Amino acid sequence: MTSLRMKQQTIVTLDLEGVLVPEIWIAFAEKTGIPELRRTTRDEPDYDVLMKSRLKILDEHGLKLPDIQQVISTLSPLEGAKAFLDELRSTTQVIILSDTFAEFAQPLMRQLDWPTIFCHQLDVAPDGRILDYKLRQPNQKQKSVAAFKALNYRVIAAGDSFNDTTMLGEADVGFFFHAPASIQTQFPQFKPFDDYGELLAAMRAVL
Repeated sequence: MTSLRMKQQTIVTLDLEGVLVPEIWIAFAEKTGIPELRRTTRDEPDYDVLMKSRLKILDEHGLKLPDIQQVISTLSPLEGAKAFLDELRSTTQVIILSDTFAEFAQPLMRQLDWPTIFCHQLDVAPDGRILDYKLRQPNQKQKSVAAFKALNYRVIAAGDSFNDTTMLGEADVGFFFHAPASIQTQFPQFKPFDDYGELLAAMRAVL
């Protein structure tokens, strides 16, 4: 009697900002009129340098966590993002791997029907000042994908920034989504997409 080989289970890992929702810091920069806050992981590969710069700017301008949360409360997922995520979650497990913070993510996760997200935390003073940031784990995106693979999952990943490239490289298959041309040029091994339908089709083809 011939036995059928069991298909390997899959997990899709997605970045959050720029892939499913707007860039929070860009929205906050527009609200406050502070152009330096527009810098994101698309511009700065070193996350520690980026965050220390952000915290310094916040401190200089007397801006606190509630000020950022107020702006986040006005944001919505990118057009088509929720339908894409819903369809993908009907096909396979999806984990969002983000370098955002738990204190930022909740309103956006609510609008996406509470997908699972792995992210970081902020060290916040009682008066709302952001004192520091606490990484859940350095290079958490790549390490999370490696852990899923160690659990015998096949991992498909998509992201848009420098801080996603280790995740995409660790995954069995990695795609860019909404990535700037400058980043695409530096990492030509990751096929780029800008349309949710096309990304969904590409993912389904390799699941």
